[in-house]
Amino acid sequence: MPAGYAALLDDAERLSITELRALQLRRLKASLRHAYDNVEGYRQKCENRGVSPDMLERLSDLSKFPFTVKDDLRQSYPFKSFAVPMDKVLRLHASSGTTGQPTVVGYTQADIDMWADVVARSIRAAGGRAGMKVHIAYGYGLFTGGLGAHYGAEKLGCTVIPMSGGQTEKQVRLIQDFKPEIIMVTPSYMLSILDEFHRQGIDPRSSSLKIGIFGAEPWSDHMRREIERAFDIDAVDIYGLSEVIGPGVANECLETKDGPTIWEDHFYPEIINPDTGEVLPDGEMGELVFTSLTKEAMPIIRYRTRDLTRLLPGTARNMRRMEKVTGRSDDMMIIRGVNIFPTQIEEIVLGVPNLSPHYHCEITRPERLDVLTVVTEEKAGCSDAERDEAAAILASRIKTLIGVTAQIDIRRENSLARSHGKAQRIFDHRNA
Repeated sequence: MPAGYAALLDDAERLSITELRALQLRRLKASLRHAYDNVEGYRQKCENRGVSPDMLERLSDLSKFPFTVKDDLRQSYPFKSFAVPMDKVLRLHASSGTTGQPTVVGYTQADIDMWADVVARSIRAAGGRAGMKVHIAYGYGLFTGGLGAHYGAEKLGCTVIPMSGGQTEKQVRLIQDFKPEIIMVTPSYMLSILDEFHRQGIDPRSSSLKIGIFGAEPWSDHMRREIERAFDIDAVDIYGLSEVIGPGVANECLETKDGPTIWEDHFYPEIINPDTGEVLPDGEMGELVFTSLTKEAMPIIRYRTRDLTRLLPGTARNMRRMEKVTGRSDDMMIIRGVNIFPTQIEEIVLGVPNLSPHYHCEITRPERLDVLTVVTEEKAGCSDAERDEAAAILASRIKTLIGVTAQIDIRRENSLARSHGKAQRIFDHRNA
């Protein structure tokens, strides 16, 4: 830890592991009781399983209690998951998913204050300080990204530039004019901003940006290095999801960049076997599950995130880290028996000369077998021969490193649609 940095930490970040576990147990008992007493749907699930809050005596007892899944929240639409009267709910957000019934999340004043605190802590862990300017290009509105980042940056004492997503030409102009030190945005949209810097003939390394806090979608370490080189910045990962609070559940620390530190004083993590639901020991790969410890409006107990990762010992803090999420169980493609995540394709695409970082995967079934096509772009100035060579390299590496034969479709520069938020990486046409 840099000299003098310890003085910046808040009280919870200074807790010993023993003190932290004791705090978690106290808060877990209260949160479980709050959900059981005030959320009829969750109480019914507990009764069906024959458990009650009185049965929780130690942290490990949490495994006795039922999971909460997204369908539970959809069936509770809009407000049946709330544990407080509506006159105590100051704000509503909803999931950014494009399919099915949205999941609605409510916040009391205490929830909003806590959310601002953990996002402020996240920005500080990333190297942000009071007085810095923060350019927020996450979407505002029902999506939690924009307002979550906004309130946290203000809480830290930063100057907020609430740009939101889109208007990429204007994004670059304001970065050049307002000179923010920090940008908060999805990594895929940061690549679109990078393209616009180049289109305007501006060297992105000459900008004022020093720190990028990227989240809302899985992204690879290869993409981290690509963005850091392009802008000469430090790129760190922020993690969150609307059902748990929004951004700020965990954040990488600038001094280590070794996976997001989970703010365990507010969010209790577990890793489970996604097939059996069995709790796995720290260090083993599985599905991430979160229980809120301090939420009032919508306490969430054992929420299955579908994100695949592992829990690791703390480094920059005593709180545990989560390995950087590079895939979700519901984003996994199964092609002829081989499990593939988009970030595996991303790592390979970014390592092939003359290819841009923009890509997506298309899955078809023209006859009886699935066909994977990786669609990407050539870089500026790429010749036909170089494009053909890149296609051959990409196909070969996918076959060697992943074990599946893929078709390659390399399109002309700037021909793929650019993301203004979360990038859609998979287009499954098998049921078309």
